[in-house]
Amino acid sequence: MLNSLLFKFIISRIPSRSAIPAGITFESLNMQRNALNLGEVAVLQEELPSFVSALVRNILIVSAIHNHWIFTNPTILYVHFQSVEPPLTFARKFADSFSVLRH
Repeated sequence: MLNSLLFKFIISRIPSRSAIPAGITFESLNMQRNALNLGEVAVLQEELPSFVSALVRNILIVSAIHNHWIFTNPTILYVHFQSVEPPLTFARKFADSFSVLRH
């Protein structure tokens, strides 16, 4: 995960320290105590394969991979993932997947 306090990147040749997102949300629980769980994390391009592999290993659905900006250096990609399960289970799986990131 990119740490915006320590990591600089360039957008359209201009240095930026904008916040780089990582976030998860939990919807309301259903009768089975499951929720729609959603996550988004910004990663460096070279971190993408290991992060996606970790998400898949944790049985989380990768629902989108995209960029927000063009002409960035380094290349930053945004990974969206989801599941329907108890939120604490999702949070544990996310934490395990997140641990493979080095930034």
